[in-house]
Amino acid sequence: MERKKVENTYITHPSYKDKFRPQPVKEILREVLTAKLDQAQYHADQTPVLTKAVADEVKDRLKELHLPRYKLIVQVVIGEQRGQGVRVGSRCFWDGDTDTCVSEVYRNETLFCVATAYGIYVY
Repeated sequence: MERKKVENTYITHPSYKDKFRPQPVKEILREVLTAKLDQAQYHADQTPVLTKAVADEVKDRLKELHLPRYKLIVQVVIGEQRGQGVRVGSRCFWDGDTDTCVSEVYRNETLFCVATAYGIYVY
């Protein structure tokens, strides 16, 4: 099988129309969390499956935005709602001009969820 040689483009920034925009991503996160978790109950043994399902759906919806040269990363944390405080943090090494992250929090009677979507521009 012959590999197709791709020439370097030296593009270091996305065009204005191809930027990772927080508002549409936040809407996607909100829609998916509400749809998937509105009727969900917390069960420790089912949470890993639910977490993966939420993350996969968010990532599929983000791909529909057709953001060329962006690496999309989705992190979802689901825990039991007992009135406790929870802090979720992340640390990344990235370009502040092109890379972005967006988070959304969802709560119902038995669980909480923090979903974060990262858009990392690949030079």
